[in-house]
Amino acid sequence: MGHKEFQSCIDACVRCAQACEHCANACLFESDANAMAACIRLDKDCAAVCWLAAAFMSRRSEFDTEVCRLCAAVCDACGAECGKHPHDHCRQCAEACRTCAEECRNVAGLAA
Repeated sequence: MGHKEFQSCIDACVRCAQACEHCANACLFESDANAMAACIRLDKDCAAVCWLAAAFMSRRSEFDTEVCRLCAAVCDACGAECGKHPHDHCRQCAEACRTCAEECRNVAGLAA
C-alpha cells in the first residue's frame, strides 16, 4: 500500500503544523506574551509531531499508526489550549488541531 491512502491525514497534519507554527510566532507579539507561554510550547510540540506524522505516513513507516496516536493526543492538548484564547490565530490553530486529531485517530484506528 502506498501513502495515497493517507493523503487526507497527511494534508491535515501539514495544515495543522503550519497553523501551529504561525500561532506560536503570533503569540510572541501579543501584548502579554508571557501569558501565552503554554500556548507557544504546545504549538511548537504540535507542529513538530504533525510534521513527523506527515513524514512517517508519506514513507509508510511501520510506526505511522503509533505516531498518529501521539499526534492526535498532542493536537487535542494544543487545540484545547488555543481554544482558551480569543486571538484569531489561536482560534484558527484550535480548529486545525481538531481536524488533524480526528484524521490521525482515523489512521490509528481510534475513530469513535
